[in-house]
Amino acid sequence: MDQIIKLAVIAAVVILLIVLLCVGYVKAPPDMAFIISGFKKKSKIVIGKSTIRIPFLERLDKLNLRLIPIDVKTSNAVPTADYININVDATVNVKISNDPERLRLAAENFLNKNTEYVAGVAREVLEGNVREIVGKMKLEEMVSDRQKFATLVKENAEPDLAAMGLDIISFNVQNFVDGNEVIENLGIDNIVKIKKAAAIARAESERDIKVAQASADKESNDAAVAAQTEIAKKQNELAIKKSELQIEADTKKAEADAAYEIQKEEQRKTIEITTANANIAKQEREIELKQKEVAVKEQALDAEVKKQAEADKYAAQQRADADLYQRQKDAEAKQFEAQRAAEARKAQAEAERYSKEQEAAGIRAVGEAEASAIQAKGIAEAEAMEKKAEAYAKYNKAAVAEMMIKVLPDVAAKIAEPLGQIDKITIIGGSDGSGNGVDQVAGNVPAVMAKLFESMKEATGIDLAEIVKADTYDAKVNRNVNVTGLDDINVVVKEPKTPLE
Repeated sequence: MDQIIKLAVIAAVVILLIVLLCVGYVKAPPDMAFIISGFKKKSKIVIGKSTIRIPFLERLDKLNLRLIPIDVKTSNAVPTADYININVDATVNVKISNDPERLRLAAENFLNKNTEYVAGVAREVLEGNVREIVGKMKLEEMVSDRQKFATLVKENAEPDLAAMGLDIISFNVQNFVDGNEVIENLGIDNIVKIKKAAAIARAESERDIKVAQASADKESNDAAVAAQTEIAKKQNELAIKKSELQIEADTKKAEADAAYEIQKEEQRKTIEITTANANIAKQEREIELKQKEVAVKEQALDAEVKKQAEADKYAAQQRADADLYQRQKDAEAKQFEAQRAAEARKAQAEAERYSKEQEAAGIRAVGEAEASAIQAKGIAEAEAMEKKAEAYAKYNKAAVAEMMIKVLPDVAAKIAEPLGQIDKITIIGGSDGSGNGVDQVAGNVPAVMAKLFESMKEATGIDLAEIVKADTYDAKVNRNVNVTGLDDINVVVKEPKTPLE
């Protein structure tokens, strides 16, 4: 019985151990760190392997070891070492370190925290380090060497992140942005420099090509001259040889044909001829040598003159290029001055235009006032003309007759005015035979008035003679008056004056 109890206890203990082993068995993946704490003073860290955790006595916590991507952007513009405000955009990958000491620090700071919290803390640290490095570097240096900037930021931030248990895996700068287009202007400056260097290199290459071509042409010309000189020399030697052979042949033929009797004489002549020919040949040789010397001197002089001409041409081209560059600069300066002068003239024209507009406004106001006054005057004159026309329309023939009678004295005075201008009259006789010339002169005015009355009667239908008679004694007493052309009116005629008054 005791043996059975012992076996049962042993079995129970073994089963309990097996259960505890099954419950406490854990296996950590490679991207996760299991931190077991509680039983020992120093926590146990397991990565990528299995272990046993004592239930109820030890605690299991997990830390994610995967990469944490962080987008680091400066919240506002940061001044560089050359005082240019820029914004930096970078992409950083961090993770919790595998180093045991850093891993313990990470456990203290980020245990049971999600990756967003870890990324936020790391972002603040990285942004501060980015600001610090931006303030130490110049803009052109950062733009031209982004790797250097990234390396400096990484080296500067690693101690801060290591104190939290984090490692920087990568740091890449995405972009530098400034609000004043300084980076773009730096690129334009580089483009201009590259174009300038390319243009200079092209000009130098073209110059070298032309110099090499000129040198090659000179060497070719020298070779051609040397060849022609050598050909001329050989031709001269051949001609001399032919002459010598011809002389020798002629001499032998003369010797063979000559008789023995004259052999001595012919021999003497032959010697003389040979000596003369030799002298002639010598003189011809000297002439040829002098001709060759002259030709060589001419060729050397020609080459020297051509070389000097080419040098003068190159110098003239250089001076022309310099003059062209100076003229371009002067033209640009004149254009700038012309633009400034045009702007000044434009401003002056604007001021004058404003002054003219004000003056035109004043003149327009005066003109409108004068036009109003003229309009009012015209309206008044028109109304007066209408009143006068209405008054004339109301006139009847009696009124017209009265007006005509009023002007009869003036008409008579005008008719008699020529007589008043006569200083002396000599009357010889009359045209009717009566001999009374005075009566003819005096009766001229009444005759003209009578003709005037007849003309007025025919034109207006008013008989002024009858109207005049209306105030006579015969008209008043005997009622012997007949006034025609007047409709139911009473005519009051004043006593007219005589024409000679």
